[in-house]
Amino acid sequence: MSYIRFENLCKSYGEKEVLRDINLEVEKGTLVTLLGPSGCGKSTLLRCLAGLETVTSGKVYLDDKDITEVSPKDRGIGMVFQQYSLFPNMTVEQNVAFGLKIKKEEPAVIKKKVDEIIKIVGLSEQVKQYPSQLSGGQQQRAALARAIVTEPKVLLLDEPLSAIDALLRHSLQIEIRRIQQELGITAIFVTHDQDEAMVMSDVIHLMYDGHIEQSAEPIELYTKPKTKFVASFIGHYNLLDAGTIKNISGEQIDTESVAFRPEIIRISREPAEEADAFQMEGEIAFSLPHGNILRYAVMCGGTQVDVDVLFGDVEPFNTGDKVYLSVKKSECIFL
Repeated sequence: MSYIRFENLCKSYGEKEVLRDINLEVEKGTLVTLLGPSGCGKSTLLRCLAGLETVTSGKVYLDDKDITEVSPKDRGIGMVFQQYSLFPNMTVEQNVAFGLKIKKEEPAVIKKKVDEIIKIVGLSEQVKQYPSQLSGGQQQRAALARAIVTEPKVLLLDEPLSAIDALLRHSLQIEIRRIQQELGITAIFVTHDQDEAMVMSDVIHLMYDGHIEQSAEPIELYTKPKTKFVASFIGHYNLLDAGTIKNISGEQIDTESVAFRPEIIRISREPAEEADAFQMEGEIAFSLPHGNILRYAVMCGGTQVDVDVLFGDVEPFNTGDKVYLSVKKSECIFL
């Protein structure tokens, strides 16, 4: 039995339909991500679960109980937002303890729980500091501690890392995942960053235009997109229609389009002798470094095909060089 369940959920603002017939399940103790572009409805769905938005139709269940009409304060849900909203006149210790004091826990219990959670999030040396004395990452950890110290049934994280620099963001992704697994928290994470979703999730629900486009474990979503949108959003697939494939490779395909990732393409200065593969001839338009990857934009008959190679794997190509591309059909996805 699923721990969280949305049944035929719809949400509209006047004439604008933001969520359309959402059916989604979350297992207890997992971290799932709502992934998608801005405006697709992921934060609205999160707020419907928290009770911060009323649903237009459909049901929301938590631990097999219908909470669709339950007050937000009675749902047992903790939230961490992009803006951490720590109380500026309270220390880390006081911020973390705030929810427990509201629940009228005994002072000894509050101290024990606060000490434990502060140690888990790695803020033991900052307990007496105020938010203005903390770095962005430390503020994020304090907000996380405040949300989970009350032992919520579910933890909701609405793009909590979007305002943090890239290096710190990566370390916090790993840290949040570690804490979630260590405590066995059921968590829903909202992001528009596919790399973040791949790193953190047990399951990804990719949303588009108010509905779930595909739900899968990260590797399956990356390697087996089911629609054009999924292929275009995940993994930077090259997505070419049947007419384009025929134009640049000379081969006819029976499906509407074909998708293939930049890293599976073989690029060379001479035609490749490879059976059962799409063969394309093109010219280097430009190149861009992506970490340890060099991405070439190759113009094939007026169509851009992106090719990724590891630095040092092949002799570098220059803008204007004539090249040959080969893509095994077994490594393509026909849509």
